[in-house]
Amino acid sequence: MTARPPERDGLAALRETVVVAVLRAPSAAAAVSTVDALVAGGVTGIEITYSTPNVPTVLREVRDRHPDVLLGAGTVRTPAHAEEAAGAGAEFLVSPGTLPEVSRAMLGTGATVLSGALTPTEVMTAVDLGVHVVKLFPSSLGGPAYLKALRGPFPDVAFCPTGGVNPGNLGDWLAAGAVAVGAGGELTPAEALASGDWAAVTAAAREFRAAADAVRGSGS
Repeated sequence: MTARPPERDGLAALRETVVVAVLRAPSAAAAVSTVDALVAGGVTGIEITYSTPNVPTVLREVRDRHPDVLLGAGTVRTPAHAEEAAGAGAEFLVSPGTLPEVSRAMLGTGATVLSGALTPTEVMTAVDLGVHVVKLFPSSLGGPAYLKALRGPFPDVAFCPTGGVNPGNLGDWLAAGAVAVGAGGELTPAEALASGDWAAVTAAAREFRAAADAVRGSGS
């Protein structure tokens, strides 16, 4: 079993990292190379989704190569996924939706849990189950204005929007109340992963990192 860093507070680490790359790679080797490229560009929040082959192998390899990254597993849809990913070293676990059985299994691993929700009822369900962060997904449907509206009745809920996040609107998401953002295709383009264009991934990572640093520097 690959140990997770036990001293790190997951929610605090998400706030510090700001940008989480949601990685759907065509192969385990491509996933590892993509992570190398992301880290080179300054993005150190890494979510390996279960749509990537051999997720446990990728998690272990990434942990060995980059021991300081904030490493998680995404598209967790079963209790078995949760247990497997946590055993391979995932510090956080992300599900696209909120199913009580899956959320409880994720929480049972001791990892930081991000559970997907879009509507107020789904947010309430996730909070009732005790998840640490609500993954607002797909956040592209409502944009930052929708997150701001949700923050009215849920001011104490940590939200991480995923879907439709790019360097141009990252600041708007954070201003609306996001603790961090998840970025998929804008940060890890499928065509770049398929062709092995790691320079394109690093360039995208640098754009996201610069946007996040600009918001921090402004005090937002």
